[in-house]
Amino acid sequence: MPVVGKGLKHKTMSEAAAAEIRERILDGTYSPEMHLRQDVLAAEFGMSRIPIREALLSLESEGLLNILPHRGAVVVKLSAEEIEELFNMRLLLEPFLFLRSAPHLTSSDFSRLTKTLSEYSAAIREVNVNTWNDLNTEFHMTIYKYACSPRIISTVRNLLAECDRHTRIQLTSITADRKRAVREHRKILKLCKQGRYEEGVQLMKEHIDHIRVALIDLLHVRQEVPDASPGGGSAIELPID
Repeated sequence: MPVVGKGLKHKTMSEAAAAEIRERILDGTYSPEMHLRQDVLAAEFGMSRIPIREALLSLESEGLLNILPHRGAVVVKLSAEEIEELFNMRLLLEPFLFLRSAPHLTSSDFSRLTKTLSEYSAAIREVNVNTWNDLNTEFHMTIYKYACSPRIISTVRNLLAECDRHTRIQLTSITADRKRAVREHRKILKLCKQGRYEEGVQLMKEHIDHIRVALIDLLHVRQEVPDASPGGGSAIELPID
């Protein structure tokens, strides 16, 4: 495996660069709204710009960077107001869908939920950020499938997609939150199987609110980190076809 930059060892140079840049974003070394310069990163990591470009594109897919026309790669800024709005909407809509749908789940649905949760647990354990959101969405939407409320279901699906950018940061940053997410999903599934729907919907509310609180706390921590602007803060020009 190649040695990259400050002793990094990974399968590929782009993976090594992505891992290091991700860590710097999550620990606050790269502050929100900071522009990342491709040439500076390439020089520091001792590689060409191509793997750096690949790394930045990968981190954009994880919700850690925005790649903007004529501005390049910019570290995502978490907004407390956005987090509150997204998760409060989920708290209003998902319990309604849960109570309408969960009593109608079949043995086939429970088999699917068990499989989804197993894959989700593996993705969480392996910190596979490109997989866990899809599996989380599948878990929630399978529970809600019999709600007969297509507009609300569509809205919730969109909310889950919007929350993904935030939950990736939370779950990647905090091991305890990853473990709790798995435990809560397992308990929700168990309560559904046992027909304990009122307890299940209460746990679903707590599950959503735990994420909201953890994200707000993480946001406050990141805002306390002094601004860092290596490379002079100039934007990296990244052509995206």
